[in-house]
Amino acid sequence: MSTEKLPLSVAIITKDEEDRLAECLASVAFAAEVVVVDSDSTDRTVEIAREFGAVVHVEPWQGFGRQKQLAIDRCRHDWVLVLDADERVSPEAQVEIGEVLAAGSSVAYSFPRKNYFCGRWLKHAGWWPDRVVRLFRKDSARMSERAVHESLEVHGPVGELRQPLIHYANKGLAQTLSKVNHYSSAGAEELFAQGKSASVVKALLRAAWSFLHGYVLRGGFLDRGEGFIMAVSDFMNVFFKYAKLRELQRQKEKDTLS
Repeated sequence: MSTEKLPLSVAIITKDEEDRLAECLASVAFAAEVVVVDSDSTDRTVEIAREFGAVVHVEPWQGFGRQKQLAIDRCRHDWVLVLDADERVSPEAQVEIGEVLAAGSSVAYSFPRKNYFCGRWLKHAGWWPDRVVRLFRKDSARMSERAVHESLEVHGPVGELRQPLIHYANKGLAQTLSKVNHYSSAGAEELFAQGKSASVVKALLRAAWSFLHGYVLRGGFLDRGEGFIMAVSDFMNVFFKYAKLRELQRQKEKDTLS
């Protein structure tokens, strides 16, 4: 494999990722530039990024969409690859990226993504192939401004790559619970800003549907114990998103009356 760097920028956002960042950065050593936008990490994240030669910017947290766009804006190459710190690019995917940069016909490309949860590769309930658009021409795509569940808005044809990104979804169940808390809060705030409303019954019904849809209708049970745990975490995420939305509503009503 050639040691020449590909004319590509990699954009990564971080917050206290010292345990996972090094492997992510090692997997993109083929790229000519790596840009890391950090949100005031309190561990060695920034130091590790600089040790790998990344260009580091420290910015206050603005939500996933806006934060990733900050990193994209600081990239200097025409082609950009957006990664999370818990994702890896395999050698096979590196070869395919090089082929696309040399003779691709689309302005953006999606990868299938292999999601590992509690050590198991999840293959059901929509977790495989779980296509995500991550490689694109900088002038042809922009990250949505959503605080959570952000995605690229592409202007032009999107091709499909064969080789997957590798995603290690958690370091353990403690991190899963932390993510549930973080994502449900962000989701509740987004819905609140849209003027949405919620009740305990609505929270329960939506969470129950999420569990039924993923675990039963989409075959999550085929991923055995890890599939069940993932379905429960999805249930919790949806339930607390709407429960927190209800809490925000009640606080607003209280403030209005006072």
